[in-house]
This record gives sequence, C-alpha cells and structure tokens, in this order.
Amino acid sequence: MLSKLCKRTAPKSLWLYHCNSGACNGCDIEILNVLTPYYDVERFGMKVVASPRHADVMLLSGAVTRPSLPLVKRAYDAMPSPKLVFGIGSCAMGGGCWFDTYNVTGGADKVVPVDYFIPGCPPRPEAIIYGVALALGLVDKKAAPVELKQMEFPIDAYRRNEAWEKRNVIYELVR
Repeated sequence: MLSKLCKRTAPKSLWLYHCNSGACNGCDIEILNVLTPYYDVERFGMKVVASPRHADVMLLSGAVTRPSLPLVKRAYDAMPSPKLVFGIGSCAMGGGCWFDTYNVTGGADKVVPVDYFIPGCPPRPEAIIYGVALALGLVDKKAAPVELKQMEFPIDAYRRNEAWEKRNVIYELVR
C-alpha cells in the first residue's frame, strides 16, 4: 500500500527534508554522505530541500528530545500531503541508548507517524539508499535465509559441573 502511495506521490523525484531531532550526528553524517558525488542519489531524482514546505519525505534522525518535540511536530505539519517519514537509525526507532533518560521522549514514532525505519547505529549509506528505493518500489525486497544451529559442547554440562565441584571443595566432611 505504501509503495503504491510512493509511486503515485513521487513518480519521478523525491524531495527530502532532513530533520535532526537530537541525534549524535552519526546518522546525519551518513545521510549527508548519501548526497555526496560518491553515492549521488540525485541521479535517482532525490534532492534535499531546505524547507519542509517543499518536501515529500522527511528523514528524521535521532531520539526526539523534549526541546525538539514541538519543532519536529511543526516541521511535519508544514509538509504538504501526501508525505512520508523515514526514521533513520536506532535512536529514531526507539530512542537508542537514551530511551529512558529524562530529556528523551522516545523514538520518532512517538511524535509523528513513521512509515519506514532504517536500522543501524549509524546506518550505512547503502542501507539508506536501499530503504528509500525499497519504499519507492525501485528494488525488490531481499531477505537472507536464517539458519539456526544448536551449539555442541565437548563436555557434558552435568559432568563439567560435577568436576568443578570436586576441584573447588573448601572442606570435606570427615567420616
């Protein structure tokens, strides 16, 4: 459903608004790295704009702090509909390592409706490009198969505990 919305709202280009809501700048550096000539996302039609009034997509990075909460809401409300929000990084997903501090209200989804999350601390530029391209329907979703293996111990756990108890006896009862 969201990919159809993305295709309908932005068939040729996406204008991105980058919003930092209290990040450590790790995610911001990776977002700006996406815009460099090395990755060159402008060839896909993605362009960063300075005002949320011109943007189709908000890239929200960082855990939302109390001082930035009204500013993030105001920037979201200034964006014209239909709009998409990408939460970039683990802090935007749930607050990161600051999730329970006094100054953090939580992840981005506590403030604005987030359509897509791109995990990582910080996420690689390739992951950001892949996440946006996946949302637009430009690439297919790929998932690696997961194999679960039971780890085998060379010594039985019961025998190991028994041997440990025999070695580390402080005193023995005399009969």
